[in-house]
Amino acid sequence: MLQVARLAPKLLGESCDLVVDFVQGQRNGDGGFTDRSGKSDLYYTVFGTLQADLSPGVTEQYLRGFGNGEFLDFVHLTCLARCWASLRKGILDQDTCREILHRIEGFRSQDGGYQDVPHSPHGTAYGCFLAMGAYQDLQADLPDIGGLTRCLKCLQTQDGAFANHPHLDAGTTPATAAAVTLLRCLGESVHPSVGRWLLSRCSPQGGFFAIPAAPIPDLLSTATALHALAGMQVPLDDVKEPCLDFIDSLWTNKGAFYGNWMEDTLDCEYTYYALLGLGHLSL
Repeated sequence: MLQVARLAPKLLGESCDLVVDFVQGQRNGDGGFTDRSGKSDLYYTVFGTLQADLSPGVTEQYLRGFGNGEFLDFVHLTCLARCWASLRKGILDQDTCREILHRIEGFRSQDGGYQDVPHSPHGTAYGCFLAMGAYQDLQADLPDIGGLTRCLKCLQTQDGAFANHPHLDAGTTPATAAAVTLLRCLGESVHPSVGRWLLSRCSPQGGFFAIPAAPIPDLLSTATALHALAGMQVPLDDVKEPCLDFIDSLWTNKGAFYGNWMEDTLDCEYTYYALLGLGHLSL
């Protein structure tokens, strides 16, 4: 995903400098990147370090303040792994890596997936996505890949997509995109109907809806759907121009993107999703 997002400058042109300035301006004095209230947060620091070409320095000090993640919830624990991976290689000692991964395993669900609540009976697509990403970030082998695969397949819905929880009738765009991406990484085949389902979530005016009944499209659903479709080698020709128009409609001259037409707050997260979407649309 990071490599694709780096292709966005092909479409941004002279606006690239504005994006760089915005992202760099989101870093607080303690080295963390700001959330929507202005406080440093590991979750937003992930998106900041993915986009900003910064020397580790103060950000490394910020990350070391979390130690081995003993007091972090599941999401922020995986964010800690992602942030360390964004800095230079070899900066994190192996003992700390093992401790982080050990704590992540504490969120393994009974069906072999991952969930943000420890010892849950079922994993979620989002939880599986975060856990696998953390193992990849820390260059470790994920245990019980078979369990993860079974969990993901149990999340398939009656309409042929994927949901974040089992036994649901209809899927969501972000959960389907996450499941498709993970299954591909695991060497599992994905039925072409899933690609058609994702394409059908695209609005004629551009952008993807999170669910069939959503009133407006959003940038998260758009970027993740485009990423999943590209991974499945589904042609994007029919949605390219409308999606470019949609992403452009969310642009501001501050160098960032809104998450949807109703948003009035800018952050690193949705700016990254815009870059990811533009990266795929530039190919």
